[in-house]
Amino acid sequence: MKDSLPVDRLSGILERFRVQAQLHHSGALCGLNHFDACEGHGYLHVLRRGQLKVSHPGARDVPKSMHLKEPTLLLYPRPMTHRFHNPPLEGSDFTCARLVFDGGERNPLARALPSLIVLPLARISGLHSTLELLFAETDRVRCGQRLLADRLFEVVVLQLLRWLLDNPQEAGVQPGLITGLSDPRLARALVAMHDSPGEPWTLERMAECASMSRTSFATTFREVVGQPPGDYLTDWRIALAQSRLREGRPIKLLAEELGYANASALSRAFAARMGMSPRDWLAKTHS
Repeated sequence: MKDSLPVDRLSGILERFRVQAQLHHSGALCGLNHFDACEGHGYLHVLRRGQLKVSHPGARDVPKSMHLKEPTLLLYPRPMTHRFHNPPLEGSDFTCARLVFDGGERNPLARALPSLIVLPLARISGLHSTLELLFAETDRVRCGQRLLADRLFEVVVLQLLRWLLDNPQEAGVQPGLITGLSDPRLARALVAMHDSPGEPWTLERMAECASMSRTSFATTFREVVGQPPGDYLTDWRIALAQSRLREGRPIKLLAEELGYANASALSRAFAARMGMSPRDWLAKTHS
C-alpha cells in the first residue's frame, strides 16, 4: 500500500535550513538569570536536576510564569525574553545552548513551531542516550568538547522535532508545516515539494502524491496547513530564494532552480511576498 510507505519528513527541510546549536552553559545556575530577546537567539535548555521558576516578562502567547519540578526540556525556537529564578545558593543544574535557525524568522521550521515547548525529558523516546553523551561532554573539559556538545544539542533538536511530528496536538502546534507533515497523506506531497521545488507542481500532481482527489487534497491541505497548496509552494520557493540570495547565487539561476520562467517572474513573486525586490531585500539584510 502506498499509504504505508515511510517518508523522511525532516531531512529535506534541515538540509536546506540548518538548525545550529552553540553550547551556552553547563552546570548550576543560582539566583536570577536573564535571557534577552535582543540577543537574537533561540534557546534550548535542559533542566537536569532541581526545581525552576521561569517567567516571561511582557509575553502574550506563553504563560507568565511556570514552576518546573522534574527534569525538563525547554525550547524557545525564536528570540523571547525569559528569566530563570533559581534557588539562591544550591541553584539548579542546567545544560543550555543558543539556537540559530538558518534564515532567521523566515526559516520554515522556526515559523511553524510554538513560541515555547516544555516537555519532561521522559516523554521523548530515545532522548536519554543522547543526553547521557551530552552530559558526559559538558561535565568536564576535553579536546573538541564544545564542537561535540554543539552537535549533540542539534541531535536533541532533531529528536524533539520527530516527537512534535507525532504529537502536534499535545505540543499545541498551530496549523502549518508541522501539522501538515504529521498527516501521512499530506506529508508525501509536502516532502515532494520540498525536495523538488522547481518541478511544475499543479494541484493535480500534488494530489496524486498524496493519493487523494484534487478537491479532497485542496480542502484537507487548507484545513491542516492553514493555507492553500499553491500559496504554501510559493512561500517555500521564496524562502529558498532568500537563502540562496544570501549565499550570493544569481537570481537568473535561482529562477530556473525554483520553477520560474525567468528572473523577472521570480522577482515579481518575491516582491509580492516580501514587499520589495530581491535586490532591495538583499541590501536591507546586509545593512
